[in-house]
Amino acid sequence: MKLFNTLTQSLEEFVPIDDKAVRLYVCGVTPYDTTHLGHAFTYVSFDTLIRYLEFLGYKVNYVQNVTDIDDDVLRKARELGMGWDELGRRETRRYLDDMKALNVRRPNVYARATEEIPAMIEIISTLVKRGFAYVSNGNVYFSVKQDPEFDIMPRAIGLNDYHAMLAIANERGNYPDDPRKKDPLDFVLWQAQAPGEPAWPSPWGPGRPGWHIECSAMSMRYLGPQLDIHGGGFDLAFPHHTCEIAQSEHFTEIAPFARTWMHTGMVYQEGEKMSKSLGNLTLVSDLLKDYSADAIRISLLNHQYRYPWECFSADLQVATDTVALFQQVRTIVDDQVNGEDTMLRDQFKAAMDNDLNTPQALLLLRQAAETVVANHDTHTGAEILKLIRVLGLRI
Repeated sequence: MKLFNTLTQSLEEFVPIDDKAVRLYVCGVTPYDTTHLGHAFTYVSFDTLIRYLEFLGYKVNYVQNVTDIDDDVLRKARELGMGWDELGRRETRRYLDDMKALNVRRPNVYARATEEIPAMIEIISTLVKRGFAYVSNGNVYFSVKQDPEFDIMPRAIGLNDYHAMLAIANERGNYPDDPRKKDPLDFVLWQAQAPGEPAWPSPWGPGRPGWHIECSAMSMRYLGPQLDIHGGGFDLAFPHHTCEIAQSEHFTEIAPFARTWMHTGMVYQEGEKMSKSLGNLTLVSDLLKDYSADAIRISLLNHQYRYPWECFSADLQVATDTVALFQQVRTIVDDQVNGEDTMLRDQFKAAMDNDLNTPQALLLLRQAAETVVANHDTHTGAEILKLIRVLGLRI
């Protein structure tokens, strides 16, 4: 099986660290406005990866987080006039309900940032002692100039100099004019308590963790110092995953932090990236009123995970037709479920082994299903029903 590694910009053969379990970490939601189709694309893609790895005989130890303390959560809670923790719980429940509806299985560990703060403080303290981070008026920052390899991930995705990195970081939550920083690109590991905000005790005074340190702490606590696969949306490659690499590798002194970086493409609507800030969201809960969960899942899997795409209602209709076709296969097969088609299975595996090419895999299954409907071939039909399970369909 070959997967595209964002860090090296190449297809690489997937070989896990050990045979016990694949160590997979995927960045989860910030629970203040869930769940839109961009979220669903990421988590359905990784759910399908897990199912396929299990199909190949691997065990998967899957950790996902929820960023339940964050600037956006606090801001949204103030707008709604409700507690930040209440908002986080409500939106997390919505997200988990939507994922369950789409047959996305729960991770082995679903880690909440607010429950993992001691691990974050340990990492930050070590980085300060080693000179990679500094304390300034109750805040702690990572000094990017202390890391000569900080720009490897940014350069891999086309951010070729300091100014390009700073521009994107500023768009994604960086505060370049913070007077406590030594460099505008330095990122916060711990931030001092602001009036009216929640806080936890630390060696630097009461405060809360920065966003980036949360994922390093949670992934390493449950999966160890090195991951087989680290995933998330493409917009996380910089600065979030870049910062994770820097702080994790200088804490553990083990590199690489993640052997494969997998990023899902952005989902667009009406020509703009689907995002909470723009408000152009297609919510899963709304789609489920008009389309089956299987149709939504097929619509997502008709796009290979790492490429951007735009959401059109016609795609959902095509997916609905595909569901109907597979249902015809189920009717034809009935109780003759032991049949096999090794050629179809090998073709399916070849598609999935090629960087999780789910569009090709679905095309193969659809073409085979059309033949089954025409010829009432129960052997191929039974194979189709087995393989659609690998894609997480419940037909």
